[in-house]
This record gives sequence, C-alpha cells and structure tokens, in this order.
Amino acid sequence: MWQSFFEILFWICLVIVFYTYVGYGMLLYLFVRIKEFFHPYCKPEWQEELPEVTLLIAAYNEEKVVEEKMRNCKALNYPPQKLTIAWITDGSNDNTNSLLAQYPEIKLYFHPERKGKTAALNRAVPFVTTPYTILTDANTMLNPEAVREIVNAFADKQTGCVAGEKRIENNTKDNAASGGEGFYWRYESKLKAWDSRLYSTVGAAGELFAIQTSLFEPMPADTLLDDFMISLRIAEKGYKITYCASAYAIEKGSADIRNEQKRKIRIAAGGLQAICRLRSLLNLFKYKTLSFQYISHRVLRWSVTPVALLLLLPLNTGLAICSPSLIYRIILLFQLLFYILASTGAYFQSKQIKIKILFIPYYFLFMNLNVIKAFFYYKKFKGKGTWEKAKRAE
Repeated sequence: MWQSFFEILFWICLVIVFYTYVGYGMLLYLFVRIKEFFHPYCKPEWQEELPEVTLLIAAYNEEKVVEEKMRNCKALNYPPQKLTIAWITDGSNDNTNSLLAQYPEIKLYFHPERKGKTAALNRAVPFVTTPYTILTDANTMLNPEAVREIVNAFADKQTGCVAGEKRIENNTKDNAASGGEGFYWRYESKLKAWDSRLYSTVGAAGELFAIQTSLFEPMPADTLLDDFMISLRIAEKGYKITYCASAYAIEKGSADIRNEQKRKIRIAAGGLQAICRLRSLLNLFKYKTLSFQYISHRVLRWSVTPVALLLLLPLNTGLAICSPSLIYRIILLFQLLFYILASTGAYFQSKQIKIKILFIPYYFLFMNLNVIKAFFYYKKFKGKGTWEKAKRAE
C-alpha cells in the first residue's frame, strides 16, 4: 500500500518537473504552430505618425552609470521632440542628482526618502502625460530601435503592455551566476515569444517594458515584483502583453553567485506574493488561455515544482531499493548524474574555474533551491511594509 502511494507521488512529481521546464515549452510550440497554420503571424506595419512617449528610468545611487545611460538615451532612434526622458531617483544620496542636473532636457522626480521602487513608480507615473510609458533601469542599455519597435507593437489595440527582451552581456569571464543566467534568459525569451504568439506573454521584465499610461494601477507599497504586477494587472483587464524581441535591454550578469542568490530569492518571494494577489488569474473559465499560460509558466515554477524536484531524489532512492522495476534505477542514475554535475559546477565556481557546461545544472538547482528559501523569506518579510524595511529588519 505505502509503496503504491510513493510510486504515485513519485510519478506526479516527475511529471510536474518535466512539464514545467520542458513539457510546457514543447506544448506551447505545438499550439503556436497549429494556430499559425490557420492564421499566419504578421508583424504590424510601421506607424507613420509616431506618438509621444515617456522613457521613465528608475535609479537609486547610480552615479556610475548616469553618463553612459544618457548617451544611450540620446542614441535612441526616435524624434527627440516626441520622447520625454524622465528619471526617478527617490532616496539617492550620492552624485546621481547632481550629474543629472547637467541635462536640462530631462525631467527629474526626486524625493529624499527612500521607500523603494514600487513607491517611486506609484509617485512618478501619474506625472506622465504621454499615452505610452516605457520603463527601464539605469544600468541597462537599450538598442537604438527599441522605442520605435515598442511603439509599433502598440499598433494592435488589444496590446496594453509590451515586454522587451532582457539580454545578459556576453563575457568571456562568465561565472556560474552570469553564465547560467544567460542560458536561462535565452530559454525564457523563447518561451515569452511563443506565449505572445499564442495569446499573451505572462509578465514583463523590469529592465524594459512599456504600458499604455492610462492603464497603470498603483501597487501596494510592499509589492516585490513591480514589473510583474503592473503587467499582469493590465492583462487582468483583458489586454494582451506583447513580447517584442527586437526591443532589448542589455545588462551585466550578476557579479557572483551570492548576489544572484539574493536576487533570485527576492524574485521568488515576489512570485509567491503575486500568486496570492493575482488569484483571479487562476480562473481558467474566465481567463482561459491566459490562465493556462500563467499557471504553466509562472505559478508552477514559484510554488509546486521546486518542492516536487526536492522530493524526487528521496522518493526515487526508496523506490529503486524496494521496487523490482528497472525504470526507477535508470531514473535514479540520471538524477545522481545531474546532482554530481551541479555539485561539480559549484566546486569549480568556488575555485574560480570556468567550465560553462557545468553552469547550467548548477544554476538550475541553485534557482530551485532559492525558491524553497523564498517560502521562508516571504513568510518572514510579510507585513514589514516594503522590501527595504524587510531587509533592515534582518
């Protein structure tokens, strides 16, 4: 009886893990091919009359990148008279504001108290008067055609949000964090593109995304994933999130695995928070395709799948010992090989030995372990007010 129970639990866990990281991508690709067989995808034609746009840059103590970011902004291929560049620098106490004062053409929103990015956006977006707002970070550089490509994606009136592509800067000295992160984002970008072609991308990355300004909805001050919440709230209203790979933001990978760990825990904790606050999107009867995409692409990754992955090894070990079936021993061998590769990657990383092929299993395991940690972090930080206050409370 107990063996049957553990066998059922094992196969459920295995199916969940496989579906989340491989199966959904395969199914998504198949659905896109079927849809586009009957309705071929056509990129919107370039708009002749370009609308006014605001590029809103969030920054906190970014004096090191101000000049580079402004050069990047000036290199954007969009009529200057129709592009408003605005910075939010709430709480900055370095030379960020004095450096920005050298650019009289920009708008600067500053409040001396640091309440976090969410509060800064809630305060600044209502000042935006253009129909479209592009949000980006100070330390990410945009390609010259990014604004034009994003504006063009809004030609579809059902599009309420446009998600740009995040790219990790190539570096021959990649560590496990940036190397694994680069692979992850290439795969993630492909899934986002297919999501968009099927119906809607599920969320946007804060490095580069745009919204119809009128659709912005202020967020609770303790929101951890502002970009995800802003974009999904728009999708909740019945609009689509269109993925635009031809508009991209380039940023450096995490400096080391410790910095990447902090970031991943924050993202995963924010994902748990978002699942609670976007409960309506779990309603398959109401949101149909969007709910299917949301559950498959986001909810499983931030909740069930990491737990299922951790359960697989002890379940598999017990079944390999107790069951006469050879399949459990074969699967156990593959699991052990995966953990050996991940552990080897961790060891080489600690010795500063760069073997990129080992970054992938290491980063994959590392990412899921951080989701488990996020369960405890989210519980600990819940109710602290903002992420900044939560960090100070540690």
